[in-house]
This record gives sequence, structure tokens and C-alpha cells, in this order.
Amino acid sequence: MADSLELPALGARLSVRGQVAHALRAALVAGQMRPGEVYSAPTLAAQFGVSATPVREAMLDLVKEGLVETVRNKGFRVTELSEQELDNLTEIRQLIEVPTTVRVIDVATAEDLARLRPMAQRIVDVAQEKDLIAYIEHDRQFHLELLSLIGNSHLVTLVGELRAKSRLFGLTRLAETGELVPSAQEHVAMLDLIEAGDRQGLERLIRAHIGHVRGRWAGRAEQPGE
Repeated sequence: MADSLELPALGARLSVRGQVAHALRAALVAGQMRPGEVYSAPTLAAQFGVSATPVREAMLDLVKEGLVETVRNKGFRVTELSEQELDNLTEIRQLIEVPTTVRVIDVATAEDLARLRPMAQRIVDVAQEKDLIAYIEHDRQFHLELLSLIGNSHLVTLVGELRAKSRLFGLTRLAETGELVPSAQEHVAMLDLIEAGDRQGLERLIRAHIGHVRGRWAGRAEQPGE
């Protein structure tokens, strides 16, 4: 059976099922839940401090998303993706997120940026606290909120799905060495560039930021310019 995961305490913002699903997606992305490992709903439920039913329901949601697969009479196994598949997912994210984030400059209001700044700072805070699950979740929330300013809910949903399929096995090492903090600070820099109307600077930053997914966030050496 898999080792105990560093799962977060659940709040009251979403249903228990929804909160569990979000936490499990974050654990998948952070690489804390590994391909080949079998995870049982009762074991995960004990770590969350909830009953097995919402955990089982959340895992079935992840099955529908293709993130895990059922193992008869045992539980759920994380779906394995090849390096090429992960590269392809990142390429799609670059094609969608880079131009869309730059378009935010045209629509973001001062109120929008003021609302997003505490979210960006929270990413820095959890990076300093070395809380990987919280980092992944706050990072996801920030980027989807930022993209939602464009007003295309289908695009936001698609990006959320692509992000959930990422695997960032290098995050643990980065958190331990403090190298995750500069990446976290890039979120604050994005808002500064949007506020300044710096399209070229924002494009360079968001392209490099997404490039981390297949570079040092994934435990690989990044190419120049990433």
C-alpha cells in the first residue's frame, strides 16, 4: 500500500467530494501520488478525516477525467503518462494560455488586479511554507481566475483539465531547496506586467512560467529561455 500523503485539512468552501477531488488532483500533479501505486478509498478517507463515500465518489470523478483507473477490489491507480504525452500537453497549454493571458491586459480592471494580488501572494507564502498541495491548488486557482477575465468559460475549463494532467515530480526537491519561491513570485510579476500594459514582457514571462512544467518543476533541466 502507498505511503501516507501530506493531504490538507478540508474546509467548508466546497462539498466534501469536491474538496477531496481538488486535493487529490493537486497530489497527482505534485507527484505525491505516483503511477503504479494503488490507493484505497478507506485509507485516503482516514487521512482526510472523512468517510470513505465522498473519497470514493471523488476518485470516480478522477476516473472519468482519465487521471486514475480502477483496480478491482483494491482501489485506484494513477494513470501513467509518457514524457511525450506530457510534452504534448504543455505545448497545448502554451498555445492557449500565452496569448490569452496577454489579452487580459485589454480587459483587466484595477479591481480585478486588486482581487488577484492576495491570491498571487498566497502562492508565494505556501511556497515558503513548502506546502506542495497548497501550492498546486493556489496556483491553479490563480491562473484560472486570471484567464476567466477573458469571459470564455470553455477555455478556462479546458486549461483546468490540461493542468490536472500535468506531473511535476521535481516540486519536492525545489520546495526543499527554496527554489520554488522564485517561481511563485512570478505570479506577482504577471500582475505587475498586466498593470503596466507590458505585452512583450508578459508574453515572455508566461511562456517561461509554463515552460517550468516540463523543466525544473518536472525535475528536468530547462532549455535556455525557459
